[in-house]
Amino acid sequence: MTEQWLSPAQVCSLLPGMTEEILSERRKKRLDPPYFKPTGDRGKVVLYDRSDITAWVRASKVATRPG
Repeated sequence: MTEQWLSPAQVCSLLPGMTEEILSERRKKRLDPPYFKPTGDRGKVVLYDRSDITAWVRASKVATRPG
């Protein structure tokens, strides 16, 4: 399987209500979703693996009671 790299803006376009500010705060606090910094700790490039984003959203599923 080939990775599909997403920028923070692309992640936000996939997830309704998500903003780049929310993602930035989550990165600062080392919270999910996991991300990559190919330019190093001080670099400005931030990438997300699409499969990690999907897994993160799926892990937040809330169980409901049958109607």
